Amino acid sequence: MSDLLEKIADLNDLVVQGQAMDAFEKYYDDNVVMQENEFTPTIGKIANRKREEAFFNNITEFRAAVPLKVSVGRNITMVEWQYDYTHKEWGTRNYSQISVQEWKDGKIISEKFYYSN
Repeated sequence: MSDLLEKIADLNDLVVQGQAMDAFEKYYDDNVVMQENEFTPTIGKIANRKREEAFFNNITEFRAAVPLKVSVGRNITMVEWQYDYTHKEWGTRNYSQISVQEWKDGKIISEKFYYSN
């Protein structure tokens, strides 16, 4: 589990430093499944890369991404984040989000995000 703790700590550090796409390339499996709340999951690294790039391209001001709590289990990590940014379409956003990652062979194979709309 210490290996996963190192990986999620590095991933979180990259996000905090504004290098979320670098973290994505480094830690996400080619067949990753990502899901926002109960919306339809996005399948595959290519489709998820496009989704992530679209999100970041719509950020007009990024004030903070702070990992508040991290939990590590067998092939699972969970991070509670506090985000604060302004988005072209959604306006000012300041909220907490729980991200749950399932890992296999050192890569994230699925990730689900839980947050209030």
